[in-house]
Parts: sequence; C-alpha cells; structure tokens
Amino acid sequence: MAQLARERSDTAAPVIANPGPLGLSAFALTTFVLSSANAGLFKGAEVVIGLALFYGGLVQLVAGIQEFRTGNTFGATAFCSYGGFWLALGFTLWQKLVPNDAALGYFLLGWTIFTGLMFLGTLRSNVALMAVFGLLFLTFLFLALERLGLGSALGQIGGWLGILTALAAWYTALAGVLSSTKSMFTLPIGPRS
Repeated sequence: MAQLARERSDTAAPVIANPGPLGLSAFALTTFVLSSANAGLFKGAEVVIGLALFYGGLVQLVAGIQEFRTGNTFGATAFCSYGGFWLALGFTLWQKLVPNDAALGYFLLGWTIFTGLMFLGTLRSNVALMAVFGLLFLTFLFLALERLGLGSALGQIGGWLGILTALAAWYTALAGVLSSTKSMFTLPIGPRS
C-alpha cells in the first residue's frame, strides 16, 4: 500500500503545451478569409463556412478547453467564446438563417461589447494581445454599424480592420511558437506587466 502511494506521488502531471498559438492561428486564418470578403477582395463569404465550423470554431474551442487545464481564465474565456462565435456564424451562413441585416447587426453588436470587455482584460498582458483585441473591437464595431444601416462603407472598413486583426493574431501566435522552441530568434510582444 505504501509502495503504491509512493508511485502515485512520484508520477508528475503531464505537461500541457501552450494552446495560445493554436487558438490564435485558428482565429487569425478564419478572420482573414471572412475579412477579405468584407473588404471587397472577393465576392461570396460562403468559403468561410468550413473554416468557421472547423478551424475557427472547433479548433478554437479545443484550445480554450486546454487553456482551462493550464489555469488561464482569460485564454479559456476568449478561445471558447470566439470558437462559439465562429460555430454560430458558420452554422448561420451555412443554413442561410440571417433574416435581415439588422439581426446580424445586433449579433455583431453583442460581440463588439464582449470584445470590449475582453480588451480590458488585456491591459495588463502585452502589447501584441492588446493590439489583437483592440483591432477586433474596431472590426466588430464597424461591421455592426454597417449592418445596422449606418453606412455601407463601414463594412468595407471593418473588413480591412479584420485583416489587420488577423495579421496581429498571426504575429502573436508566431511569437508564442518561437518562444516555446529553440528558435534562433523570438518576436517582441511588448510585455506590460
């Protein structure tokens, strides 16, 4: 009995890799594709449905669950929530469920508010993460205002802001990957605390 207790205490908890770069990468690619359509670079956002359901949705949800395991409440909340956003948006686009622009506008407005709250959570993290959430807030805001009928050009601006958001997320993801490997260099993220 004592031997079994010693063996159990000697067993270390499994190491969990940082899920942040995976979640940020899933978010970045899906955001980039939809934002490119919103910016007017191509017609038809249907191409994003598969990405939204699987990479932006499912993979981000997995990354969020792994963030819970690491004890990172912010990462868990962000990745699970935005994974849910992409699953909801992908399903809505797939099933053509949006009854009108105003309905999508209020959907986006809700995400604007949530993103503003999450931005506040980044203020003591690092500049790279602040940039991702600050740009995402502006992206959602411009897209929501356009869908609520305050100017069609706002949606295109929101698309370009979304592309910048994706680039900031990819940068932050790469910084996380490089810091976890024996890379010859790392990327600065501008630590705040």
